[in-house]
Amino acid sequence: MTTQQTPVGSDAQDRGQKQKLPLAALLALATAVFVTSLTETLPAGLLPEMSADLHVGESATGQTVTIYALGTALTAIPLTAATAGWRRRHLLLTAIAGFAVANTVTALSASYPLTMIARFVAGVAAGLAWALLAGYARRMVPPGLEGKAIAIAMAGIPVALSFGVPAGTFLGKVVTWQAAFLAMSALAVALIAWIAAVVPDYPGQRQEHRAPMRHALRLPGVAPVLFVTLVFVLAHTVLYAYIAAFLAHVRMADSTDLVLLVFGGASLLSIWVTGALINRWLRGLAIASTLLVGAAAAVLAALAGSPALVYLAVLLWGLGWGGVPTLLQTAAGQAGRDQADSAQAMLVTLWNVAMAGGGVAGGVLLDTFGAASFPWAVLALLVPALIVVGTRTHAFPAERPS
Repeated sequence: MTTQQTPVGSDAQDRGQKQKLPLAALLALATAVFVTSLTETLPAGLLPEMSADLHVGESATGQTVTIYALGTALTAIPLTAATAGWRRRHLLLTAIAGFAVANTVTALSASYPLTMIARFVAGVAAGLAWALLAGYARRMVPPGLEGKAIAIAMAGIPVALSFGVPAGTFLGKVVTWQAAFLAMSALAVALIAWIAAVVPDYPGQRQEHRAPMRHALRLPGVAPVLFVTLVFVLAHTVLYAYIAAFLAHVRMADSTDLVLLVFGGASLLSIWVTGALINRWLRGLAIASTLLVGAAAAVLAALAGSPALVYLAVLLWGLGWGGVPTLLQTAAGQAGRDQADSAQAMLVTLWNVAMAGGGVAGGVLLDTFGAASFPWAVLALLVPALIVVGTRTHAFPAERPS
C-alpha cells in the first residue's frame, strides 16, 4: 500500500481538513461491509425456502455459506497480490459488481450446482473487498484518525448480523427468498453509484515497491496479530454458529431473536467505544475485548440456568466482540506498514479459515459433548489469545498520549 497522500491546498485548509472525517465516503465503505457480511450470512435465515426450491436438504443448502467462506479463503491472498497495481476505487467497484452479479444469479437460479458457483463467486468478491476496505478507510483520513475511520467502516458487520439477517429472513418469508437476494443486488448497484460519486481514488502499489506477500510475515507483529485472529474468531464462531443449539440446551430456544438483538446492540456500542479510543488504547481495548468475551463464556459455562444471566453474558459478549474486527485490522495495518495490504489479505484468509473451522469444531463438540461444551471451548481458546495480546508489543502497541 502506498503512503497516504496529503490533500493539495494551503496549510490552513489542510489543518481544517484534518479535523474532519469524510463521513459520506466512510459510510459508503460501511455499506460495502454490510453487503459483504449480509451476502455471506443471508442463507442461514432462508434455509427451508431455499431447500424446497433447489430440491436439496437443508444441510446441503447450508453449504452455500461454507462455499462462500471457501471462496474468500482460497482467493484473498492470490487476488490481492495480482491486483496490487490496480487503482483502489476501480478494484472496490469490481468487488461490489461481483456481489451484484452473484446475488442476482443466486436469486434466479433453480439449480443447486449453479447456486453453489454463484456463492463461490460472491466469496471471491468478498476476499477482494475485505483485503481492501480497512486499508482504504485508513488512507482517507490523516494520521491519528485511522482507528475511527476503520471503526465506522466496520460498523456494517453488526448491522448486517443484527438487523440485516432478520430483515432478509422476514422478506424471504413474506415475499420469496429470491426477493431477499434481489434486494441485495439492488443495494449493490446503488452502492456502485455511491462509491463512484463520493469515495476518493488512490493508486495501487508500483511494481518496484511490491514485495512477495510472505515478506509481511517477517515484520514484527504481523504473525502475532494473525494468530490472535485465528484463535479469537474460532472461539467466537464455535459459540455464535451454534447459538440456537446452546439456547435450546438452556431452555431459551424461543428467545433466539431477542438474544441476537441484544448481542447486536452491544456490538454497535462496542464499535463506537473502539472508534473513540483505538488510536490511544489499542492494546488496552484488545485486552478488554478478550476479557469481556471470556467473562461471557464463563457465565454461560457456570450460570446459564438463569435467563437473566444468559442475557448478561450475551451483553458482555457483544461488548467484547463488536470492536474486534476494527482492533485486529488496525493492528494488522500498523504492523504491516508498507505491506499492510498483504497483512490484511492474510488476516482475511485466516478469518474465514477460522469461521469454517469454528463451524466444524462446533459440530464435533455438539455431537460429542453437547451444547454445554461451547463456552468451555471459548475459554480454552481465549487464554493463548490473551497472552499474545498482553505480551507482544509490536502487534498490540502500548498506550500512547493523544
